Amino acid sequence: MTRTSIIHLLLKIIAAVILLQTLYFKFTAAPESVYIFETLGLEPVGRIGIGVLELVTAILLLVPRTTGLGALLGMGILGGAIFSHLTQLGIEVQNDGGTLFILAAITFIICCFLAWHHRFEIPILKNLLGK
Repeated sequence: MTRTSIIHLLLKIIAAVILLQTLYFKFTAAPESVYIFETLGLEPVGRIGIGVLELVTAILLLVPRTTGLGALLGMGILGGAIFSHLTQLGIEVQNDGGTLFILAAITFIICCFLAWHHRFEIPILKNLLGK
């Protein structure tokens, strides 16, 4: 295994783990998660729906044939999370020191890298880019 492929695998695992670790809070209706989605006016459907999408995203990221698609989906979900933090929630939510925002930003950046790396494997981008 080359250094590049090890880094690529580590980035996929980091993004998937960050996405998966938040599921416990979403699916158990942890007070922090409920607070966030109530603030956004999306409780409980949005909390559960986003949780399901994050689970699908993590799985897609880890499957080699679907990494690019998972990365695109992750960019959308995390872009929404970052936007929500910047417009409604604030960087710091319930004295978390900005942890949720930082994790969203890190995962978004990883997903951007993975989407770019796999851009010719994603059917819609493949057609647009002519490859």
